[in-house]
Amino acid sequence: MDFSSTLRQLSKVQKPPRGVSVYTRFVNRPVGRLLAAAACRIGLSPNHVTVVSALITFAAVLAMALYPPSHALGQWVALALLLGFALDSADGQLARLHRSTSFSGEWLDHVVDCAKFLGIHMAVLISFYRFFDLPRTALLLPVAFQFAAVLLFFGGILTEQLRRRRGDLPAGPVPPPSTVRGMALLPVDYGLLCLSFLFLGSPKLFLALYVALLAAHVLLLPAFLAKWFRELS
Repeated sequence: MDFSSTLRQLSKVQKPPRGVSVYTRFVNRPVGRLLAAAACRIGLSPNHVTVVSALITFAAVLAMALYPPSHALGQWVALALLLGFALDSADGQLARLHRSTSFSGEWLDHVVDCAKFLGIHMAVLISFYRFFDLPRTALLLPVAFQFAAVLLFFGGILTEQLRRRRGDLPAGPVPPPSTVRGMALLPVDYGLLCLSFLFLGSPKLFLALYVALLAAHVLLLPAFLAKWFRELS
């Protein structure tokens, strides 16, 4: 298939848009579709795309931990994280296109995703310690963010797997997604966290954005956990 034909085929194997933020729906998945089509054209497998996503993401994580904040560094880190996020969408789209989804591929994808959450907030902690003029108590912020983000990720994945095993995931036509819900989920979208690093060169602004996103995670975490528990009860 040529590139255009591959894109058309990929548009038919998209995940349902319900339960995701407007960034994931309107930006990350479409960019991921383009990357999946390009990966298909050059013969990459879904696991290859997952590994490339990890390499790009962790290059940004290491740069953030090793180098002092600057506008140039922040722009590069944000771009690399966003590209890694789009590739994370591309690997699943490519697997569905080829009908090659596997337990090992899904395992690799989720392990890499979890490592990204851990790595990013560890890098923020190191950057805060080395380069920011902050009280020592501020080092608890990335720790708290890491805790909330990983718990949200693990809880969501585990709920989906248990519901799939029980056979109660929705079947048939999916109702249209709610734009209001998509906007409400934006503060806990990984893409928004990636975008916040654009302001890494302005420490006070970056800190304010980071704390705001942390607050959103902490506030929404109990609601998500309660919702998932009810769904499985």
